[in-house]
Amino acid sequence: MRGWSAAGPPRGRRDWLVDTAAFLLAAGFGFGLSLLRISDGTVPAWLLLADQVAGGLGCASVWLRRRWPVELAIAMIPLTMFSETVGGASAVALFTVAVHRPVKTSVWVAGLSLVAVPAYAVLRPDADLSFAFVTVFGVVVTAAVLGWGLFVRNRRQLLASLTERTERAEAEARLRAEHAQSQAREQIAREMHDVLGHRLSLLSVQAGALEYRRDASAAEIAGAASVIRASAHQALEDLREVIGVLRAEVSELPQPTLADLDELVSESRRAGMRVALRSEVSADALPDRLGRTAYRIVQEGLTNARKHAPDAEVSVWLSGAAEHGLTVELANPVSPTSVSLPGAGQGLIGLAERAMLAGGYLAGQRAGSGEWRLWAWLPWPA
Repeated sequence: MRGWSAAGPPRGRRDWLVDTAAFLLAAGFGFGLSLLRISDGTVPAWLLLADQVAGGLGCASVWLRRRWPVELAIAMIPLTMFSETVGGASAVALFTVAVHRPVKTSVWVAGLSLVAVPAYAVLRPDADLSFAFVTVFGVVVTAAVLGWGLFVRNRRQLLASLTERTERAEAEARLRAEHAQSQAREQIAREMHDVLGHRLSLLSVQAGALEYRRDASAAEIAGAASVIRASAHQALEDLREVIGVLRAEVSELPQPTLADLDELVSESRRAGMRVALRSEVSADALPDRLGRTAYRIVQEGLTNARKHAPDAEVSVWLSGAAEHGLTVELANPVSPTSVSLPGAGQGLIGLAERAMLAGGYLAGQRAGSGEWRLWAWLPWPA
């Protein structure tokens, strides 16, 4: 628990109110006893004067309890051996130690205070009160002040601990929310890359064909323009779907499965690509997540083939079985003619992450035969 520095921190409004109440309590206790002892002729005048001086100094020193709590409490002990009026200030000092210092220190100071109790009973005997009563009463009061101070200390520590735990829980909740948002943004970005990259690569291939084939017939130009228009329209529709769910749950994003693979290949063929598809896997037998990952791998592979080998034939193989895993492989000859599009290489990085999240792995490399091969293995649970 935080204590006070040697220089003493600036007092706030609450501190001033508490210190004033402590001072008034100590002064009121001393003043009340002074009124009783003034009319008591059994107390020598010099002792009464010493008692009053000690009580006044003790009450004044209460204002220093925040700066030197332990030192003040120890300094009070010799005064309590002969002074009654300093008792209130001594109790305030002991209470301050119990609240703001370690328990071991508080018990040690309280133990020293108990030494003064029998000394007071000897130096200030009372005809109406026995030595045993005065001693027991002093011990009970000291224990009560110590216990009250320790209770306040423990309560403050508990409240501070609960506050810290609440703040930590709120911070962790914010971090979890930020992490979830980051994952959502990352997944949305992947979907946008996969969907739009596929459409835009079709547009680029068809536009390149129109640019370089000056001898194309009117029918061929019309066909290419029709494919460009359809691809642009579909790209806009896909973009609207993705943007429409930016504020929704990630699970609401449009998610294709392996059942949509035939349409993906047909779309590529309509764009002029030569694609040979061989699938030994039934789309209905695959889990949705596994089929979606396989679809994205094929989609990105076809997109890369359009970029780097637009005139080459692409072979696509899917094989596997439950408990043995799903294998997805794409191969195409490397062509010297390649279409340069922004973001080259980012799709494969995203696919590798997809495969890793699914528990599999993905590799792409140029084979010795001059072919580019994209190979992925994904676990297929029973």
